[in-house]
Amino acid sequence: MTEQGHDHRDADGHAGHSHDPLEMGAALRVRALEELMIAKGLVDPEALDSVVEYYEREVGPRNGAAVVARAWTDPAFKVWLLEDGTEAIHSMGFTGYQGEHMHVVENTDLVHNVIVCTLCSCYPWPVLGLPPAWYKSAAYRSRVVREPRAVLAEFGLEIPVSTEVRVWDSTAEIRYMVLPQRPAGTENMSSRELADLVTRNGMIGTARV
Repeated sequence: MTEQGHDHRDADGHAGHSHDPLEMGAALRVRALEELMIAKGLVDPEALDSVVEYYEREVGPRNGAAVVARAWTDPAFKVWLLEDGTEAIHSMGFTGYQGEHMHVVENTDLVHNVIVCTLCSCYPWPVLGLPPAWYKSAAYRSRVVREPRAVLAEFGLEIPVSTEVRVWDSTAEIRYMVLPQRPAGTENMSSRELADLVTRNGMIGTARV
């Protein structure tokens, strides 16, 4: 299979990429407030980091994991999720800022998907939590588009040459989420057990489940 470049089309299929100005403004205000509170001794930086880590790795990603587990066990829901990710995800109660327009892409033996935001850090917070620092880094945002296989290899993920790599560029209009492949040997596992297997990186596309 050939390797596909990043997709710069918005929800209406038009070329281009815009970021959310509210996101940029909010990020700057939060950063300024954080630095001020730390400087005045009102916040312990380590405690703040632990809170961020909790929301980054536990709260949001567990929502996405529940979506994935349901798709693995409910064929009708999986079809709905891939056809209209926004409505399917919202039906499970996972709504909110940066989750208004969702598109879910499925990993298969022939296609591996990975998501990025090349201009800023557009990211589906309601299902993946806070974006990891590396997702917002200039290195990831530029390199995963140009050399996705090399970047994925640095995450410990080797993609066979027979598998096409598709990079999806999130924008202010649409956010992407990867539906990982269900691991073999999990046929008798419950939805809760399946959800426990799903990681944030698996839903970004930088890891397998």
